[in-house]
Amino acid sequence: MPASHPGSPRMLDECTPLLDEVHKDPEGRARYIKPATPLPKLQLAIICVIRFTDSLLSTQMWPYINQFILSLRLTKEPSQAGFYSGLLDSVFGLTQLLTTYYWSRLSNRVGRKPVILVGTIGVALSTMYLGISTSLAELLISRIIGGVFGGTASVVPSVVGDLSDDSNQAVVFPIYALAWPIGSIAGPFIGAMLSNPARKYGSVFQNSIFSRHPYFLPGLASGLLTLLCTLLAYLYLKESFRKRPAEDISDEVFSGECDTSLKQLFSIPIIWSLTISAFSFNVNAYAFDFIFLLLCYSPIERGGLSLSSSAIGLALSACGVVYLALQLFIMPVMLKRVEATALYTITIASWPVVFATLPLINIVARRGFATETGEMDSSMRIILWAGVAFVLILSRIGYEAYSLSLILTKTNTSDPALLAVSNGLVSCANSLARIVGPVLGSFIFSVSDQYHLLGGYFWAMFMVCSCLWTCKLSRDVARHSRSSLKYYTEGEF
Repeated sequence: MPASHPGSPRMLDECTPLLDEVHKDPEGRARYIKPATPLPKLQLAIICVIRFTDSLLSTQMWPYINQFILSLRLTKEPSQAGFYSGLLDSVFGLTQLLTTYYWSRLSNRVGRKPVILVGTIGVALSTMYLGISTSLAELLISRIIGGVFGGTASVVPSVVGDLSDDSNQAVVFPIYALAWPIGSIAGPFIGAMLSNPARKYGSVFQNSIFSRHPYFLPGLASGLLTLLCTLLAYLYLKESFRKRPAEDISDEVFSGECDTSLKQLFSIPIIWSLTISAFSFNVNAYAFDFIFLLLCYSPIERGGLSLSSSAIGLALSACGVVYLALQLFIMPVMLKRVEATALYTITIASWPVVFATLPLINIVARRGFATETGEMDSSMRIILWAGVAFVLILSRIGYEAYSLSLILTKTNTSDPALLAVSNGLVSCANSLARIVGPVLGSFIFSVSDQYHLLGGYFWAMFMVCSCLWTCKLSRDVARHSRSSLKYYTEGEF
């Protein structure tokens, strides 16, 4: 009798072990409950720490980068500092885009561990160099170096894929995805507390390198912490990549070729669909980040909400807690009951609703705002904040598409070598979206306001159409993807 596919439900017959527990799925078909495969927890913890440092290094400069640019006298106008900070971010994203795929291919030759170690060290050193830069050229060089080594970030989820399988990935990938938001909380805190220490903390830092370079300390602290984590990875992280013999690789995955070319990758329907869908989804997500902040800061009569910085920060922090709860408690449960392709489609379907709701909140603000007093009616204020909470929570549900795309890439690549380059390709799409999304969001918002297109709400219609197109792409992913719910699983991580 031919052996069944390792992920397929087994047929019930007289050879079925009596100790196996049988449950029925919603269609009434009998399935075995397969215990979740035990994971090397230390290995996963180290990988999450590496992911955390990536976020830490990227976000620690957020609180002070504009002041840093002004202190270097690159511009006298505070409003122009945003141009240079955006330029630095774009340079980083562009160089990361150009190197990501090649780092992924290199990891198939030399292994995941050395690539991750080299990349993490490189980004840490470039962040330290940023703090002692004294000109625009040095700032750009530091970000270029960071982007080159930052391309190794695509190899990190490949290790998670190497360590997991269909029975435990519902828990593993949401836990891994938590590392970035935690780092994005710690990074700005370090940047805010340690920038310009000579002015904040007095004589301890006077007449030192920290007084000559007031923005060096946060980069130094986050860089040293990253190097310490890299040492931990060097000592305890095991190489997860094991090359499979060519004869063991499935025919559908170009057997005999560990170094898959871009042309071959794009000829695989699911890889192409995941890449295009990831780019489109991330463009919408990055555009939302900018549009939401512009909407909050803009005056009510200009289509905004006139919220204070503290109110916006409080709302975003509260939604960060919601996102953590989604990752820890809701997604693992949902992934054990619903196919990842279905969840991917659902999460992406939330984005058109998000953008369609934003102008409605402004309409509420207009109706409740009294121009004579400059105050808003209390009942309308409650409705406004309810709308803001709804949009932010729904957007966090939409962000879950990121971890789901990692799961779908893992599910649809049976060979570890193909997994690395596939992750690299999807990461390239994310890097490109990081460049396109903010520019697109800020541009269409400003054009809509300047020319009063569709009453100033043209940006909403444009983004809803973009999100609907992304929903169509997510259905293409579902059509080409193998089912990720091979069997029910039980057991805890």
